[in-house]
Amino acid sequence: MTMTTTMAMIEIPTRDGTADAYLAHPDDGAPHPAVLLYMDAFGLRPHLKSMADRLAAEGYTVLVPNVFYRFGRAPVVELPEFINPAERPEIIRDIGPAARTLTPEGAMQDAAVYLDWLAASPLTVDGPVGVTGYCMGAGLALRTAGTHPDRVAAAAGFHGAYLATDAPDSPHLLAGHLTAELYFGHADQDSTNPAEQIARLEKTLTEAGVEHRGEVYEGAHHGFTQADTAMYGAEATDRHWAALLDLFARRLSG
Repeated sequence: MTMTTTMAMIEIPTRDGTADAYLAHPDDGAPHPAVLLYMDAFGLRPHLKSMADRLAAEGYTVLVPNVFYRFGRAPVVELPEFINPAERPEIIRDIGPAARTLTPEGAMQDAAVYLDWLAASPLTVDGPVGVTGYCMGAGLALRTAGTHPDRVAAAAGFHGAYLATDAPDSPHLLAGHLTAELYFGHADQDSTNPAEQIARLEKTLTEAGVEHRGEVYEGAHHGFTQADTAMYGAEATDRHWAALLDLFARRLSG
C-alpha cells in the first residue's frame, strides 16, 4: 500500500557551506527507514524529486542532497524540461565546473553529514539506512557504503559511471570495507561503465565476500531511469524499481 507524502526543500550545514536538499517522507507522523538518494550529473530537479516522492510513498524518509552545493544551489545550470541528444553534450560541458568541486574526500565528508542529519531526524527510525544513486550517484552510493559500513545496510546503483576504473581512488576499491548488501543495475550500452569495468566490479565484490547482485539490463542506455531525458527506458526503469524496493524491504528496519 502506498502512502501520501510530504515534501520540502531544506538546508543542511556542512564544513564547506550549506547543502540544499530535497526531503520526502510519509505524512503519517511516524518515523520511517531512512534513504539517502544520490543524484545523477543533471542534478536536483523535478524528475529526481518525483523519484524521491515515489520512494517516500513506499514508506521511506528520503533525502536528496544537491552534491554540487559548493558551486551553487540547484539547478546549477539551466536545464530544459526534456534533455535531448543534441543538447546533452553542451549541458554536460556546462556542468563540468560544478562537478569538479566534488572530490571523493569532500563527498564522503558530506556523506557523514547527510547520515548524521537523517539519524537525528524524528522522521527516521533508529537503525541503518539505505542508499541509492544514479549515474555518478551510483559511485557515491558505493563510496558511502564502504566509508560508513556501520551505518549503511543496503546500497544500490543504476547506470553507474566509472565504478571500477584503474584509478587509485576508484569506488570499487572499498569492497573490503563493505557490510551492506549491494545491487547494481547496469546499462549494456554505457560508455561510462563498459563490460570490463562491470566484470572488475563483480570480481572484486565476490573476492571480498560482499553480498551483492549485479545485472546488465539488455538494451538499456546510460541514464535509463531519467524520464526527462532521451535515454529513458520504461521497461528498464520498472525493473530498477522492483529491484530497489525488494532490496530495501529486506534490509531496512521499520
